[in-house]
Amino acid sequence: MSNADLLGVFEQLILMALLHLKDNAYGVTVRREVEQRTGRRVSIGAVYATLDRLEKKGYVSSFQGDPRPERGGRAKRFFRIERTGTVALRHSLQTVRNMSKGLKLAFK
Repeated sequence: MSNADLLGVFEQLILMALLHLKDNAYGVTVRREVEQRTGRRVSIGAVYATLDRLEKKGYVSSFQGDPRPERGGRAKRFFRIERTGTVALRHSLQTVRNMSKGLKLAFK
């Protein structure tokens, strides 16, 4: 994997949310997971744009769930991380760890 394939921070957060959510990963739950774990407000549009980008890269896949009466007959679009996504996430996180080795950060 080349360094050109490094994930952005938000892409990393989205992939980690998918791992946490397992079979319950759809747009709203992914957004909620990121917000709860980071304390950061996230727009649903940013979540879907990132999921679409990750799907185009082959890092995630999506499928339609069954239509639900409480959703007016609409089906949820569920997401799952693929092996290539797991590899990309591991590579990106390892790169950050490598870059941070030996740094002494002072916080005031």
